[in-house]
Amino acid sequence: MDVPTLKLEFVFRITLQLGNRTKIGPIPSGGTRGFVAAVGGRIDGPRLNGRVVPYSGGDWALYRPDHTVAFTAHYMLEAEDGTQIYMRNAGYRHASPEVARRMEALEPVDPSEYYMRLSPTFDAPIGPHDWLTRTVIVGCAQRSADHSVFHYYAVA
Repeated sequence: MDVPTLKLEFVFRITLQLGNRTKIGPIPSGGTRGFVAAVGGRIDGPRLNGRVVPYSGGDWALYRPDHTVAFTAHYMLEAEDGTQIYMRNAGYRHASPEVARRMEALEPVDPSEYYMRLSPTFDAPIGPHDWLTRTVIVGCAQRSADHSVFHYYAVA
């Protein structure tokens, strides 16, 4: 039996401006819980353009003892045509202990030094953006001190 080949199609990029980071922990289940607000941002790409609705959500990250950060983010997007889209973004970031320390100190770190992959899902009204609700999308990200850049691809 032949194994199907999957292809990735770049669909959009989000440059997300981040607020102040907060952490609590250690927590009884292990690790530390963090939060950072999505204070705004821009969406650019061949299939979606618009903005991140300011202060419409954020990321509730779990910092695990194995230097892995598990992301669970929720926020609203607004397409250029005014359509409101709810986004849930889950994923992982993993780095060596030294790179993780530098990232926590908000030092610049090249994306080649860490793994940061995402799997978003969306709620969009019936119309020109409902393709988001029936398409598997994956992404990768680059983290900076005050913003992150997410690159998203449709799996074809």
